[in-house]
Amino acid sequence: QVQLVESGGGLVQAGGSLRLSCAASGPTFSRYAMGWFRQTPGKEREFVAAISRSGSTTHYADSVKGRFTISRDNANNILYLQMNSLKPEDTAVYYCAAGRTYSYGTVYSRSQQYDYWGQGTQVTVSS
Repeated sequence: QVQLVESGGGLVQAGGSLRLSCAASGPTFSRYAMGWFRQTPGKEREFVAAISRSGSTTHYADSVKGRFTISRDNANNILYLQMNSLKPEDTAVYYCAAGRTYSYGTVYSRSQQYDYWGQGTQVTVSS
């Protein structure tokens, strides 16, 4: 089992940047494909970005492609989401998630494919 704790959220003006972190407990972080999702009140949780176990493969939602970058540090059990050129529509609670996989190159884009979730961190982008 892995426990996930997000940090780095906050209030930023449109056009600004934030970097989210997700700290994972336990020695098995590198066995999981990882992802970021976001959710606003009354809406379904939305896929943002995903990264494979090795970090060699990434996948992004069209809405964030070219602005967000997902990365991971397997030595220190941390997942990152660098968010640039933020827009008001990026406002949401952001969640990191871990999904078991035996494949080093697999990425997951559906929430049902993930086994563990963090508690979320609020990102608010003002116009």
